[in-house]
Amino acid sequence: MKSKITEITKLLLIAVLILCVLVPFINMLGGITREDFDKIISSPMFVTAIMHSVRTCLTTTAISVTIGFLLAVSIQRSHVKFKGFLNVFLTIPMLIPSISIGTGLIVLFGNKGVIRNLLHLNTSIYGFWGIVIGSVLYSYPVAFLMFSDALKYEDASPYEAAQVLGISKLRRVFVITLPYLTKTIIAAVFSVFTMTVTDYGIPLMIGGKITTLAVMMYQQVIGQLDFTKGSIIGLFLLIPAVIAFTFNAISKRNAKLSFVTKQFDIRKSKARDTAAASFCGLISLGIVCLIVSFIVYSFAERYPRDITPTFRHILFLFDMGGAGYLWNSLKIALIVATLGAFIVFTTAYLTSRVPSLSSHVLHLISMTSLAIPGLVLGLAYVLTFRKSFIYGTLSILILVNLMHFFASPYLMMYNSLGKMNENLENVGYTLGIPRMRIICDVIVPQSRITILEVFSYFFVNSMMTISAVSFLFSYNTKPISMMIGQFEAQMNLECAAVVSIIILIANAIVKYLINLLKKQINKRETVAASAER
Repeated sequence: MKSKITEITKLLLIAVLILCVLVPFINMLGGITREDFDKIISSPMFVTAIMHSVRTCLTTTAISVTIGFLLAVSIQRSHVKFKGFLNVFLTIPMLIPSISIGTGLIVLFGNKGVIRNLLHLNTSIYGFWGIVIGSVLYSYPVAFLMFSDALKYEDASPYEAAQVLGISKLRRVFVITLPYLTKTIIAAVFSVFTMTVTDYGIPLMIGGKITTLAVMMYQQVIGQLDFTKGSIIGLFLLIPAVIAFTFNAISKRNAKLSFVTKQFDIRKSKARDTAAASFCGLISLGIVCLIVSFIVYSFAERYPRDITPTFRHILFLFDMGGAGYLWNSLKIALIVATLGAFIVFTTAYLTSRVPSLSSHVLHLISMTSLAIPGLVLGLAYVLTFRKSFIYGTLSILILVNLMHFFASPYLMMYNSLGKMNENLENVGYTLGIPRMRIICDVIVPQSRITILEVFSYFFVNSMMTISAVSFLFSYNTKPISMMIGQFEAQMNLECAAVVSIIILIANAIVKYLINLLKKQINKRETVAASAER
């Protein structure tokens, strides 16, 4: 009876994911005709947009992956101070929408920018390098986290053997470190490229005359309501995401479990530690400038003409309905995070600990949203649900966020549950203990940290996303993140800065509370382990 319930649950989840991810996507593709396709790809504007996207994204990827790698090495392989703080602070750009980063660069280097006026610069932030700088700030934290995680579990034994053999430090990097990080480097390259090629926030804000594919798609759908052209452009935006998805699927399948046999004994080196601290400080300075720019613009009467402190911009934001839009975002984020944590845990448990053919199918479908960028998924939802009762409500925003962000936390939970003793349920069955009791009393407590991470991931991304919800909100359901573009279009950078600060504060509070809970859990586990000894 219980196995039947388990199989029914799997089939139900498969059906929900197919209906909410694959059906909208297939429906979007179904509206494309050969004539429309030929017309778009032969357009000079389309070819130019592809060239712009490729140039900016390749440049961004090279810089972001390099910065991410150097930051990870600086923290994991040196005695730089405040490592815990840096690990959090360096990821702050992940807590604000990409469009906020574009706004921040305008505030810093625009025609009335803080740094431009301070240093009397004549260069313009608008154009190719503006997009690259903004995209690097937006994407390098992803590469940094990937490299940090890989380096954290690297075995020190090969390095010790290389030292005994007299192999130089530089050669060790090429014969040991880079081969070990090959999959991480490839994954980081695909992840950063996919993020930047599908983002329209930064190029829309500071692209100037340069139009990327993502901006072109946004303009076709929002500006001209041409869903067919938007669908064709979205099809091209899928290409890097599909390649990244395929690589991740293959690398996961071929991955072998490895365990650290020896921790690194990092010796002090004044030159290395100074260089690491300087590099971390330089990147941190860029983040500080971004945050300070938001604060200056938020509370200055009219920068740079009048820097008298004022709350006028905050009051204006709330007069424009900011409180309601903030409440919309908080409701969406909390519901998505709560539902997401529950559904992700259930799905990951069924696929990792209840093996069957349906488990393999569910696992594959659970990862498909990795291959569909938020902008494309949002358009697919417009074409599929625009005549339904949920269109224009908070429900569709919750649903699209849940599906858009589902794959990454699912894989996080899947890997966590897969590392637990595979015989727990069998032992429980032998002793007459119900499966549900094993889940509640053993598996959930052991995976509390991962569950909190999943909750945090859903909340933070739902608060700041602009891509998936761009085509789906109404006046009453608008998330506060969408006000940034609205204010920027009105050249009201002060209120755009206020919105960015509000989103950053909300996400920072949640991350802080999650970290407090994680510390308490770790402390209890340490005390319990000590008591057992």
